[in-house]
Amino acid sequence: MITKTIVAKAQERKPIKRFSWKERGASFRYAYHGIDTLFRTEHNAWIHSGFTIAALLLSLLLKINKTEGLVLILAISFVWTMEIINTAIEKMADFISTEKHPQIKLVKDLAAAAVLVSAVAALLIGTIIFLPKLLLYV
Repeated sequence: MITKTIVAKAQERKPIKRFSWKERGASFRYAYHGIDTLFRTEHNAWIHSGFTIAALLLSLLLKINKTEGLVLILAISFVWTMEIINTAIEKMADFISTEKHPQIKLVKDLAAAAVLVSAVAALLIGTIIFLPKLLLYV
């Protein structure tokens, strides 16, 4: 019954709204609120921040080239994006049910796995970029 209602709502035609700078500005406020919530509620955001700062400092100290910098930016943003999506999924799942449920646990575990995969990929990228440069100083 609920699924049919959701599908019916999704298929409703909504009137096309005119472009509004005010609404675009509001969307930035909502995004800022999401980032603020991420830092206030998720301890992993602080860990990601530490690694982000370390990677950016190393990139400046070791004078990485433009291509390496672009790859590093993509890797960092990939990890942050996965962390934000994971947090959104966890908050939604907790809203849907506060009771332990095997399907909700699976969804949360999969979202956490996405963060782990992105973090490992970023670590490998950082190693490939920074290790050869660091070994020059040894």
